[in-house]
Amino acid sequence: MTTTGTSGAGKLSAPRRIRRQIPRWADLAPLLRLRAAAFVPGRPLASAHTIEDLRRLARRRVPGSVFDYVDGAAEQEIGIRRARAAFDDVQFRPRVLKDVSQVDTSADILGARAALPLVLAPTGFTRMMHHAGETAVARAAARADIPYTLSTMGTTGPEEVRACAPEARHWFQLYLWRKRAASEALVERVDAAGYEALMLTVDTPVGGARMRDVRNGLTIPPTLTLRTLAGMAARPAWWWNALTTEPLKFAAMTGFDGTVEELVGRMFDPALSPADFAWLRARWPRTLVVKGVQTVEDARILADLGADAIVVSSHGGRQLDRTVPPLHLLPRIVAAVDGACEVLIDSGVRSGADLAAARALGASAAMIGRPYLYGLMAGGEQGVERAIDVLGTEYTRTLQLLGVKNTDELAAEHVSLR
Repeated sequence: MTTTGTSGAGKLSAPRRIRRQIPRWADLAPLLRLRAAAFVPGRPLASAHTIEDLRRLARRRVPGSVFDYVDGAAEQEIGIRRARAAFDDVQFRPRVLKDVSQVDTSADILGARAALPLVLAPTGFTRMMHHAGETAVARAAARADIPYTLSTMGTTGPEEVRACAPEARHWFQLYLWRKRAASEALVERVDAAGYEALMLTVDTPVGGARMRDVRNGLTIPPTLTLRTLAGMAARPAWWWNALTTEPLKFAAMTGFDGTVEELVGRMFDPALSPADFAWLRARWPRTLVVKGVQTVEDARILADLGADAIVVSSHGGRQLDRTVPPLHLLPRIVAAVDGACEVLIDSGVRSGADLAAARALGASAAMIGRPYLYGLMAGGEQGVERAIDVLGTEYTRTLQLLGVKNTDELAAEHVSLR
C-alpha cells in the first residue's frame, strides 16, 4: 500500500512552503466597514435577535426587583425550568422537496384569523415594567394582528386599553373575587367595553410563593425604601418615568397596598367550584376561556361545562412549583376534549420554534407573557413589537425548514417529544 505524499518507504515529504505577501490597501478596503459612531434610536432593539437578547437588555433597563418579578417563578423555580426544557426537548421531523418559497403563518384562534398562532397573555402591574404599560402592549398587538389579554390586575382600565387600539382583538382575564358583586360589576364593565373574550384564571386559590419577590421586599406599588432609593442611581430613567407619570395602581380595584401574595390571599376566592363557572357562563355572552388547566380530568370537566377554550398552563411556574410541563400534557388534553373546545398553551414559550411545536401538538395558539414583557422593559412599545417580530421571524423560518407552507399543515408527524 502506497501512502500519498510520501517519499521513500513510509516517510512524509517536507511541508510545502506557503508564499506570503504584505497586504495591499486595495485588498483591505473592501473588508472594512468603519463609520462614525452615532446614536440611532432603537439600535439596541435592532441588535436583539432572540428573546434572550431582549431579556438581557431588559435586565439593564429596570430595577432588579422589577426584573425579578417578571423573570422569577415560585419556590425553587423547578416548574418553569421543566416547562422550558420540554420545549427544548422537542425534536422536529422536517420534510424536503417542498415548495416553501411562500408560507402563510396565520391561524384561526377562537373564530377569527390572526397573523400568528400567538396570543399576548395577561400580566399584572404592567406599568411597573414600563410607564406606557398596557396601552403600549395593546397597540403593538393590534399592529401585529394578534389578540391581547388584559389582566384583572392590570394598571390601565379596560375602557382605556380598548380605546387606545380599537382595531385590536381584546380579551380580558378575570379572577373571581371573594365578593361576587365586585366580580359581577367588573364582568359587566368589560362586556360594555366590547371585549371579545373573557378568560377565567382558575389556578390561584392562594398565591404562589415567589421567593425573589419575598427577598426583594417587592410591594405594589413599589415603596421607597433605602434599598430602592439607592437603586435609583443605577436605573434613573425608570425611576424618573415612574415618579413623573400617573401613580401605579390597579385599574380594576382600589385601596390595596401590599405584596402580591397578600393581595391574592385577601381578594381571590379559594372556594371555586364548577358552580362558579356555571355562574360566570350565565353572565358572559361571548367567548369564555378557562386558563390554568393542568390535568386531563379537569379539561374534560370544563369542556362538558361549556368552556369555549381552555389554556393548558402552569401560570408560568408562578403558582405551584414542580408541575407537569404543559407541553407534555397538551396532546393528551387535545385528545380528551376531542374538539369540544379549543386548546391553547402557555408557560415556557420563548421562540418561534416553540410556537410551531405547540401548534403541531394540537394547540390553536400559544400564549406568551415574559417574552413580550422583556421587550416592554427593554424598549417600551417598540420593544414589544421587537419581541413579536422575533417570534414571527423564527416561526416563519421554522415552517420553511420543516417543509410546511402554512400553519394549518403543522401536525404531530412533524414533531416528537423526548
